[in-house]
Amino acid sequence: MTERFGERVRAVLSTRGPLCVGIDPHGSLLQAWGLPDSAAGVRDFGLRTVDAAIGRVGLVKPQVSFFERFGSAGFAALEDVLRAARDADLLVIADAKRGDIGTTMDAYAAAWFTPGSPLEADALTVNPYLGIGTLDHTFSLAESHGKGVFVLAATSNPEAHGVQRARTIADSGVDVGQTVSGSIIEQVSSRNAQVTPAGHWASVGFVIGATVEWSDAGISPFAPPAPILAPGFGAQGAGPADLSARFGDAAAMVIATESRSILSAGFEALTATIDSRVAEYQEALNG
Repeated sequence: MTERFGERVRAVLSTRGPLCVGIDPHGSLLQAWGLPDSAAGVRDFGLRTVDAAIGRVGLVKPQVSFFERFGSAGFAALEDVLRAARDADLLVIADAKRGDIGTTMDAYAAAWFTPGSPLEADALTVNPYLGIGTLDHTFSLAESHGKGVFVLAATSNPEAHGVQRARTIADSGVDVGQTVSGSIIEQVSSRNAQVTPAGHWASVGFVIGATVEWSDAGISPFAPPAPILAPGFGAQGAGPADLSARFGDAAAMVIATESRSILSAGFEALTATIDSRVAEYQEALNG
């Protein structure tokens, strides 16, 4: 039987800690690393980052857009990076933020979740703003293959506040007093409760920024437990000390993703920088 993603990520967080290294080959970073701004450059960048992450962290998160900008050659580079990371037993979260309806979304899900697919990853970020129901097949396909999904709920970018803090209304048009973020988490958690064995973590989790105030976003503690992918650490201002302060009892479920704050150290200092950040998170959690 395929092991559920929720339990896989739970084990990784307990043994390797919360740090997830983002693989974001910005043009400026490629230049700083002495690499060409090309498909070959992003491939080299990604493979070097994977090599540095092995044995230090349990998760990496390639940002798909930085590969996609080079077309088919960029996707071929991404395929190599995904394969290398998964072969090294790293959990790979493809940050693609896919979201659509019907067979279109089904095709996206097949591309990222089907075993043996060129783009196979362990988890995928998805956009729920066409309705949670449009993701039903994505959730089911992911779970059937032991994959995970991270649903955008309360992101750390300020431009999202007007949409994600907006109040939802019932079919009757009555304000039900719930934020969009809170509604997304409630709907997904309700589904998780139906398919997650007792005592296990759900395989469908959430993207909740490390700089987000839960009360302002209308987010309440949720059950069953589900992994939280948390951007906002590092360059966006949150640090390891914010892990417990911001997430409270949910801190053990948090995947703290950092990219620029680590990658900007350069390739020569990459392993030392990762080691240093891992130690900071360990100290924050154990202190």
